[in-house]
Amino acid sequence: MGLKPEISAYLKDRAALGLPQVWQAPLAQIRENTKLHVALHQPLDEIYSHQSKTIQGPTSVLPLRIYRPNDRKNLPVLLFFHGGGWVLNFLDIYEPALRKISNYGDFVIVAVEYQKAPEHPYPAAFNDCYATLQWLVANAEQLSIDHTSIGVGGDSAGANLASAVALKAVHENLISLAFQLLIYPCNDAQMGYQSAIDNAEGYGLSTKAMKWFWQQYLSKESDRSDPYAVPITAKSLKGVAPAILIAAEFDPLTDDVRNYYNKLIRDSVPAVYIEFAGQIHGFFNLSGITDDANSLYSEIAIEINAVLGRRK
Repeated sequence: MGLKPEISAYLKDRAALGLPQVWQAPLAQIRENTKLHVALHQPLDEIYSHQSKTIQGPTSVLPLRIYRPNDRKNLPVLLFFHGGGWVLNFLDIYEPALRKISNYGDFVIVAVEYQKAPEHPYPAAFNDCYATLQWLVANAEQLSIDHTSIGVGGDSAGANLASAVALKAVHENLISLAFQLLIYPCNDAQMGYQSAIDNAEGYGLSTKAMKWFWQQYLSKESDRSDPYAVPITAKSLKGVAPAILIAAEFDPLTDDVRNYYNKLIRDSVPAVYIEFAGQIHGFFNLSGITDDANSLYSEIAIEINAVLGRRK
């Protein structure tokens, strides 16, 4: 069917801005340009409570945002890690989406601002995210969340982090996570699959940009065989949380999502794969551009509650 018309128009408008590619300008400028993201101009849904706080991470203070849809106790919780190639983005960009998902799903969302590469390469972001899960587990009663209904999730690099955190949670016997939400994850640093060729450029995220992001995140060659950095390299995913995987048709990472889904299934992990036709990488934050973003939020709420055995 091709790209959705509104996405074609969005990409044309972005191209008209003449912004440099991530490898073409100083990192400070690339980060400054993220302040032009359309999500920052979207209206914010009302929500019962929205709390900003900080916790002590392994090597730095970590900002958190906690979204609560109502005052009921023992709600499920989604610990969310944002995308941006481990290098870019900040929580304000995710504010519209996370408020809607919390309201739609009737569960708490906790989002963390982890440290970024290349100043803080792997394992900094991963360690920050895992430490946030440890904090969440330790403070479940204080936060009035159901410790048996804790899940992790994220988009793109955030989904990579969620995949890795879900894997370590099993290895360390920290907690039996209820679910993992993986929105177009980047879990294979080799990118030797067909979608990285077919969708290499012209659809927002390019294959060249994704490889650049990997180079910033992984500072050592040995990192490329570390399953907490590159989850597809794990010998087995057996025992990890049930997974909800979201893909976009026109994304260099489409096959990455499919391949990880297939690995989960082979390793006897319950998993659901959903692909949005006509969509691109990044549409999670495009609710002001495409109706598919709101459809995605609803789908996420439905699928998480289905995994939890809740009716909503």
